[in-house]
Amino acid sequence: MTEQPGAEVRRPANQGRKVAARNRAAVIAAAREVFAEQGLTAPLSVIARRARVGQGVLYRHFPDRTALVEAVLEENVRQVEQAAAAESATFAGLLGVLTWHLAESAAFIGLLHVDQVAGRSGLGAHASALSERVQHSLRAHLPADHRLNAKDLELAVAMVSATVTGPTREERERRARDAWRLLGVEVGPVRPFEG
Repeated sequence: MTEQPGAEVRRPANQGRKVAARNRAAVIAAAREVFAEQGLTAPLSVIARRARVGQGVLYRHFPDRTALVEAVLEENVRQVEQAAAAESATFAGLLGVLTWHLAESAAFIGLLHVDQVAGRSGLGAHASALSERVQHSLRAHLPADHRLNAKDLELAVAMVSATVTGPTREERERRARDAWRLLGVEVGPVRPFEG
């Protein structure tokens, strides 16, 4: 097909970086959902389809499964840290954010059991550092007179996260709330941090 003389041809504006950032965010969101449904060994092709991107786009952002799991985990940890840094942060509120991430993200549960997940996933030291960042955020808001001390806090989080199973997000959240209640620990509203 030839162009007509004098006809103006308009090309769509190149939105390169904008589209790349959107695609990356879509892949991370899809990975969180698929990992929650199928575990950390879910096919990356399923994640690409859920994100509505080609596998080439997925691999452009995340060259392997480990890189994708790290990105999902980093986002989870960053939200917990942001919640901890908020002026209105309370220990119960932080536990609510943590519980939301537990119910939402199988990868995040694995992170809190870093000794088990690190060897299988290749995350190793990175997973340990992320887990420590979560514990640091929680310890910073642990009241001095709380029934849990700093040492028991790590064990309590691991125990609660181990109970977070079930086919639906609601079931996983219910189980986490029940576990906190059995430990005698008050949890604030279960929701993501919206700073």
